[in-house]
Amino acid sequence: MGTINRRNFLRTSLIGGVAVAYARPVNAMVPFSENKKNLSSEASVAISTGDSRADLAFRALEPFSGQIKHDIGNRRVVLKPNLLTIDLQLAATHVDTLEGILEFLKSINKLDNVVIAESAAPGPTFEGYSNYGYHRLTDKYPVKLVDLDQEAYEVLYVFNQKDFKPHPVRFSRMMLSPDSYIVSVARMKTHNQSVVTLSLKNIIFGSPIKDIGFAFGPNRKKGSVTDKPIVHGGGYRGINYNMYALAPRLHPHLAVIDGYDGMEGNGPSRGTAVDHRVCVASTDWLAADRVAVELMGIDFAKVGYLNYCAQTGLGVADLDQIEIVGESIDKHIKPYKLHENIERQLIWMNPVS
Repeated sequence: MGTINRRNFLRTSLIGGVAVAYARPVNAMVPFSENKKNLSSEASVAISTGDSRADLAFRALEPFSGQIKHDIGNRRVVLKPNLLTIDLQLAATHVDTLEGILEFLKSINKLDNVVIAESAAPGPTFEGYSNYGYHRLTDKYPVKLVDLDQEAYEVLYVFNQKDFKPHPVRFSRMMLSPDSYIVSVARMKTHNQSVVTLSLKNIIFGSPIKDIGFAFGPNRKKGSVTDKPIVHGGGYRGINYNMYALAPRLHPHLAVIDGYDGMEGNGPSRGTAVDHRVCVASTDWLAADRVAVELMGIDFAKVGYLNYCAQTGLGVADLDQIEIVGESIDKHIKPYKLHENIERQLIWMNPVS
């Protein structure tokens, strides 16, 4: 990191055009538990358990029926699954979770303008849709499957810790639009760079697009590129800072986190299954992610980007200020093994020298 100190780190990234709506300082050395003074509101999070993935999602959403219906209004509903892979179900959003959400939207008469939209990380999005059986949803519901790589985009700038310069990234205009009501349909997974991947990360890393024809491996079209790696910011500090900085513009209005079977160990794609059978939902995405971290038995102080968001009041992360609806947290905590490189990930907690 050379001789650039923390003050210059923040100054450079903000002046360089990182996509933030404000410029509150973030102290990477102070965990959220020691800095609760920024919070002034409360949130509700629903936890459901059971043996049906679709039913779990439906029941987790029921307590928020009135609020969700009101907040959707006349907006388009965008269900954003997590297709980190296009051929490994444990790493991707299950079709049954989406079906549970669609049934819920049907119950509140908000099924007339719904899309399922994604830019799959490794290859063609529609190939992932086919592999995971998403087309059965279009046969049953008036919902459209969308490949964000084929839609309009807007350029935002992110930070890179290696050169301290802003870097342009193409982000989906649909995901940024105020006319979209964004639903993050995520899975509980550990991560190799940010400890966990939950509702916020699903939105931020699904929103950067790639060229048509990009794929990992021999099927890649010559010259095609993906913008997703740029958001990783060149390392553990960069990825945490970029997610925090982008969160004011790229966040879900509704978080649904499927923990029917989560992933532990070397996530987000090489981990092993955890038979957990829970689902978390909230209209406060940070509160949902906070509860999911607790259910996974992970120390929240280790999750950099969520601590940054909590410190600057982007949502509620104090468990004392979160009303739990449905099942209790304590009865359903199942400790997840973290990634084998976890000690290196925690460099974000140390000062930049």
